[in-house]
Amino acid sequence: MRVTKMTTHVGAEVTGIDLGRGLPDPEIASLRAALLEHKVLFFSDQDLDHASHIEFARRFGPVTAAHPLIDTSESAFPEILTVDNLANERKYGKSAAERRRTQTSPLSSWHSDLTPVVNPPSIGILRAQTVPAFGGDTQWCNLVAAYQGISPAVQAMLETLAAEHRYLAGYQSAEPDDRYHRTVAARPLAAVHPVVRRHTETGESALFVNPLFTHRILGLTGAESRHVLAMLFEQLTDPAFTVRYRWRAGSVAMWDNRATAHTPPADLAGPVERVLHRVSVVGEVPVGVGGRRSYALDGDPWPAHRHGDAAG
Repeated sequence: MRVTKMTTHVGAEVTGIDLGRGLPDPEIASLRAALLEHKVLFFSDQDLDHASHIEFARRFGPVTAAHPLIDTSESAFPEILTVDNLANERKYGKSAAERRRTQTSPLSSWHSDLTPVVNPPSIGILRAQTVPAFGGDTQWCNLVAAYQGISPAVQAMLETLAAEHRYLAGYQSAEPDDRYHRTVAARPLAAVHPVVRRHTETGESALFVNPLFTHRILGLTGAESRHVLAMLFEQLTDPAFTVRYRWRAGSVAMWDNRATAHTPPADLAGPVERVLHRVSVVGEVPVGVGGRRSYALDGDPWPAHRHGDAAG
């Protein structure tokens, strides 16, 4: 197994490994160490199906159901969230390009997975089945490096703050027949998290806000909250802290959701097929630098999926 850095702050390519062959414990430990160091790992030419994808994810902890809101109960593999732009368009009646027009900011698609739940997943593993000949890249940022790039005086202020995360806070919809937003409104998810999170395994401090889900900073006026969040969103999306990945069929990306944010492609237009599958590892309740713990406002913790459970 060889690990090669891709950028200064985030991302590494891992070669010489077959994720579907049942890796021995020492190799799993090496992968975990590499993930903690580089935040995102990329693998090419992997031959995984749903079952082996789930089994690989379980080597890093209990896995969740596919999603707390999206119903996948008809699937034989309820741990798998399929990201299919054409299927989503058929299901919800709105294309990705049309949804982007409801963003409150050009940065609104950047997010860490499921931060509106009180225990967002710790690890995400995404594999590509079908990708277009061009376009469709995903970007990740290192939230630890982004935090370290902030001046100490501002860091000290941020460490005292907490923010409300609410599902799709970065989007707005004025259309009464918007099926996707109606689905979200029927099962609200919201939690309060520290603005600066202490990583459970590394002890590193990381920004824990994101443009898609962070709604407001508690204790500040509306104007103050908007300005502080705008500064932090600009910081975490600075190209200095990001890596961009070009998918191929058989590619796999694995990221530490406690220390990264990512954004899906904004360049898919028309009937372009792009199908990927994600499995998530259960996360812990975040704790801030000063010991402040996250708490739920709406919705329950996202537990491990047990055989026989309904998905969602």
